[in-house]
Amino acid sequence: KNPSLFNPVRYPERCRERRNVVLDQMRKAGYLTDSQYDEYAAKDLKLDFHRTDHKDGTAPYLREFLRIYMTAERPDISKYPSWNKRQYVLDSIAWVTDPLYGWCNKNFKKDGTPYNLNADGLKVYTTIDSRMQRYAEEAVYGHVARFLQPEFTKENRRKSNAPFTSQLTKKQVNQIMERAVLQSERYRVMKANGASDEEIHRAFHTPTDMSVFTYHGDLDTTMTPIDSIRYVKSFLRAGFMSMDPKTGAVKAYVGGLDYRHFMYDMVTGGRRQVGSTIKPFLYSLAMENGFSPCDLAPNVQRTYMVAGQPWTPRNTSHKRAGEMVTLKWGLAQSSNWVSAYLMSKLSPQQFVQLLHDYGINNPDIHASMSLCLGPCEVSVAEMVSAYTTFANGGIRVAPLFVSRIEDNDGNVVATFQPRMNEVISAESANKMLVELMGVVDGGTAGRLRYKYNFTGDIGGKTGTTNRNSDAWFMGFTPELVSGCWVGGEDRDIHFDSMRMGQGATMALPIWAYFMKKVYRDSSLPYDPNSKFNLPEGFDPCAKDADDMEYGIDEVYE
Repeated sequence: KNPSLFNPVRYPERCRERRNVVLDQMRKAGYLTDSQYDEYAAKDLKLDFHRTDHKDGTAPYLREFLRIYMTAERPDISKYPSWNKRQYVLDSIAWVTDPLYGWCNKNFKKDGTPYNLNADGLKVYTTIDSRMQRYAEEAVYGHVARFLQPEFTKENRRKSNAPFTSQLTKKQVNQIMERAVLQSERYRVMKANGASDEEIHRAFHTPTDMSVFTYHGDLDTTMTPIDSIRYVKSFLRAGFMSMDPKTGAVKAYVGGLDYRHFMYDMVTGGRRQVGSTIKPFLYSLAMENGFSPCDLAPNVQRTYMVAGQPWTPRNTSHKRAGEMVTLKWGLAQSSNWVSAYLMSKLSPQQFVQLLHDYGINNPDIHASMSLCLGPCEVSVAEMVSAYTTFANGGIRVAPLFVSRIEDNDGNVVATFQPRMNEVISAESANKMLVELMGVVDGGTAGRLRYKYNFTGDIGGKTGTTNRNSDAWFMGFTPELVSGCWVGGEDRDIHFDSMRMGQGATMALPIWAYFMKKVYRDSSLPYDPNSKFNLPEGFDPCAKDADDMEYGIDEVYE
């Protein structure tokens, strides 16, 4: 009766009185005795109430991504700032090729008006598996918050520029902080209200009461706004996604560690340099051009001419330096020298086209020799989708986030199917399986065997960019392809030590913890001993069997 008048949150005493009226009616009707009425009427109200918040619940990054993605309007170049024309290109491609992008504005109700995601009572069914989503969130949070962050905080105590790398000067740090101030909400509000630059500077350097994020809950404290910016930047960020390589169904999507405080989505929103995780794409181009995993290449540092300038790639490891090595060994050990050699034998323009075929949509990728080491910026979602090619016989499948949409009457108004394209031949894909399993069985991802004790077939690739700015791991089984990025908000926020900053330490364990949890759940249909479906008797080196300097058995030891 009149829920607004008797709102237990706003009017608890009025509501209590109304409750007692109802109890008295029950007593008069014989449903309660006098003693029961007296007992219940004397009790206080018990209310378990909290406001519904889109920041709470499962997969908040995915839900926000879908809200923005589905309500997007047809791209209009005049609405994009001059520095972000690249996004206009990406959005234009999505508008034409992806039925989900802008769905609310590309589909119409019976009255001819577009759908409203907030008001029309639509039911959007995602492909997310709630169990796997929970495992992914636990894996990301457990590794980053409980292991990496304490180690990063410990290292920062020794840095005068913390959390920025010691390789920066004070002037460079100040320039980064000045940009951060200009991008802050406090600056925009003060500027809009007519504050002078001097007033803004003074405000940012005046201690203020505020609540800040910690991994143990929000903390009420006092600090200057400029220090709070530096404080927030001291937390490492991460992105993780897992999908089915056959259907494209996205099973888990973790855009960050805490949506309330770090809303920037590092799965689809952020793009970072991919480093050595780009190398399998280069090797697949080589396989398409007649190479095999057992072909030999010089593991030697050489200087190449790039745009009229000498370019000499470096290696962090000098293992087998100066020797002839197989391509399989070169990828397993992530040799930059072997990758540069391959790039010199192939077409950079052809490589760029192949990257686009893999679903890497960044239009700013430039054809050059150095592209073989992964300086281009790519999202986690694009990388995971690209790696489905290796687990799916050369066919890449785009991420499928939504399976169907129903209206408020339960009518299905949209269904979504996998979007696929052939990137490389099945033979080349099988050769790449052999090489990428080599990365796990005896290369940079070897700890998946000797530390985490995985037994089934796994392909993967670690990646670490210059100065440890970005750490990656891409891993896949016959049934799941997953990828992870870990780094700082800025590229100059990172571990200075290679031991901690490399992809095998920063990102690979997240994949391992996630898959361990998935395999332990018997209700999930994933087999820890699954094998890739390589053709019976498949020999990746058959074309060179008579000409190989080393026997095949020796190569695979």
